[in-house]
Amino acid sequence: MRLGNSRQSNNVEDRRSGGPRIGGRGTIGIGTIVLALVAMYFGVDPRVVLDMAEGPAVQEQAPATAPPANDPQAVFVSKVLGETEDVWNVIFQKELNRQYIEPKLVLFRGATPTACGTGQSAMGPFYCPGDSKVYIDLSFFDELQNRFKAPGDFAQAYVIAHEVGHHVQHLLGISDQVDQLRRRNPSQANALSVRLELQADCFAGLWAQRADAARNILEGGDVEEALAAATAIGDDRLQKQSQGYVVPDAFTHGSSAQRVRWFKRGLESGSIKQCDTFGATSL
Repeated sequence: MRLGNSRQSNNVEDRRSGGPRIGGRGTIGIGTIVLALVAMYFGVDPRVVLDMAEGPAVQEQAPATAPPANDPQAVFVSKVLGETEDVWNVIFQKELNRQYIEPKLVLFRGATPTACGTGQSAMGPFYCPGDSKVYIDLSFFDELQNRFKAPGDFAQAYVIAHEVGHHVQHLLGISDQVDQLRRRNPSQANALSVRLELQADCFAGLWAQRADAARNILEGGDVEEALAAATAIGDDRLQKQSQGYVVPDAFTHGSSAQRVRWFKRGLESGSIKQCDTFGATSL
């Protein structure tokens, strides 16, 4: 990617240095100790009783700061986020006649509190509509390269753009509509999730087309990197790797072919109207 002329977004929060800290817990009384001894007599681990009495540990988060200027990965993420801001600000203003509210992007390690519950690195990058923030543990990019065999800077940019696509869905009310449909039709929850995720893929492709048209950010091989990433994280590929067989009814993000198809649709059209996965008769 050519990001030399791209600006860095000011909407990146860096929580990596402090990380989540375990706060204080409740006190233990004499009665609790007696119960613990009784539990031990009956073969129950006394720590269970003690932990219940103390109450859950409280996660405290160190204040977020701007990422250091000498961190290449953080600079890259900041520039990609800036590119998404520039593209979506124009689309919202000129085509949707409304204001684009820029999301925050949080860098963290291990775990971090969010408005959607505790975010874990094992979840991969995700978007939380409760606080309008994208959360990324940058170790995922190593996993993308080594585990999923999808290396390259544009593969990483595709991941960020996909999560920003969920933010766009949130601003447009699409996510809320899908949540309502899920509650009314629980049996369709997975199918609705697939359409939501494929639309975010299409939005990622749309962003790439618009950003390249405006600032010539794409280099040879970039699109192939994104397509490799979309293929690697398709539901069918992941299910085949984890359990040896594929269950289409359990898909939540779409097959590899579907993810590639909708990313390319956004990339080739550059049109938000072409990303209507909910109106599509086939995916």
